Amino acid sequence: MTRTARVERTTGETKVLVEIDLDGTGGADVATGVGFFDHMLNQLAKHGGFGLVVHTVGDLDIDAHHTLEDTAIALGQAFAAALGDKAGIQRFGDAVVPLDEALVQAVVDLSGRAYVVHDEPVDLAPMIGPQYPTSMTRHIWESFGNNAKLTLHVNVLRGARPGQRADAHHVVEAQFKAVARALRQAVTVDPRGGGVPSTKGLL
Repeated sequence: MTRTARVERTTGETKVLVEIDLDGTGGADVATGVGFFDHMLNQLAKHGGFGLVVHTVGDLDIDAHHTLEDTAIALGQAFAAALGDKAGIQRFGDAVVPLDEALVQAVVDLSGRAYVVHDEPVDLAPMIGPQYPTSMTRHIWESFGNNAKLTLHVNVLRGARPGQRADAHHVVEAQFKAVARALRQAVTVDPRGGGVPSTKGLL
């Protein structure tokens, strides 16, 4: 069974290519023009165990919003396509991942229903590096989840040591690693089989 997909998305603001292999080895070829986002997508591939290609050319002369949003949309579409009818998968996945002082929980259900809940500290630094607005992290998860048609809960359980401000880099990176690990578990083929994991008979 091959669980791969390729999506190309072209708008007046961006041109995006995404290729994904759910049964890859964690290798990635990523170039979006936003360095920190490239770092996060590499984390998603590595810790999800996916093969991932993401090439995006966007209107970064304006800001990073369209580049981040459209890449997440195409990534979600590719993820959904690679899953196919979801027969035999675990369906659910969860992970709690630390990154030094940050601690993040991610829970996923490949339900076919798009629903995203995201909770992180409200006082994060507004930018990570010169191009990544921290306010976009929630929008990335919403864009990905809505197009992948999955239920996703991302909760930052701890963002900082007591009395200190959260390190935005650590908080966001821990989110990507936790989501990657939860997705890895959810897409894994159940050795006991059983067809589509739903009493409805489809997801």
